[in-house]
Amino acid sequence: MPLLKGKTAVITGASRGIGADIARKFADEGANLLIAATNESLLNQVKDEIERAGIDIEFKTVDISDSSSFSELIKYAMETFGAVDILVNNAGITRDKLIMAMKDEDWDTVLNVNLKGTFNGIKAVTRAMLKAKKGTIINITSVVGITGNAGQANYSASKAGIIGLTKSAAKELASRNIRVNAIAPGYIETDMTDSISDIARENFIKNIPLGKSGTGSDVANLAAFLASEESNYITGQVINVDGGLLM
Repeated sequence: MPLLKGKTAVITGASRGIGADIARKFADEGANLLIAATNESLLNQVKDEIERAGIDIEFKTVDISDSSSFSELIKYAMETFGAVDILVNNAGITRDKLIMAMKDEDWDTVLNVNLKGTFNGIKAVTRAMLKAKKGTIINITSVVGITGNAGQANYSASKAGIIGLTKSAAKELASRNIRVNAIAPGYIETDMTDSISDIARENFIKNIPLGKSGTGSDVANLAAFLASEESNYITGQVINVDGGLLM
């Protein structure tokens, strides 16, 4: 039996990278899907790919930093599928600079998308999940939210904030059978890491005990587990997918 058969999942940032891999994995596990991002063309490509496998999937553009836009996304999911069983807050951006060169806009934009966007998602979906007395929320953070990273003060702060938000939401919602967990990827091969030089990539991998980078599928496999009933006694946790980078 597929892990997510009969469940409906909303996944943000699903037009490429980790989000698209999570959508593919959830489709393999039988979930109905509403995928969301800012790029309609890329969303449509992912939708067409998954739809060919016979999965019930829709897409909708969203600005997760805007609470009304996220509320409209959840409303559309409810109207289309009748429920939202799973929310994956995956969408995120970077604006990397050293602190002394970082503009207010670089800071505000990253925090608004990454941290406020995750808050908006949790708030938007809570009413539907409270009414159903069940639900699963998965937030994508990062190992740099735990360690910090030079040149990524804004990104690291946003991801650290997601960890605190995850634990707070888990405590608020546990009594209504709504679980909230976070995944902290390490060095994952995505579009975001393609621009890194070969030398920098080699240096990263030297610090990873497993001696290799991860893939979006590595993150997606954990997301499917956390979204399923097989993890029904797990909430408020941050699980690293990092090849042993942080131990």
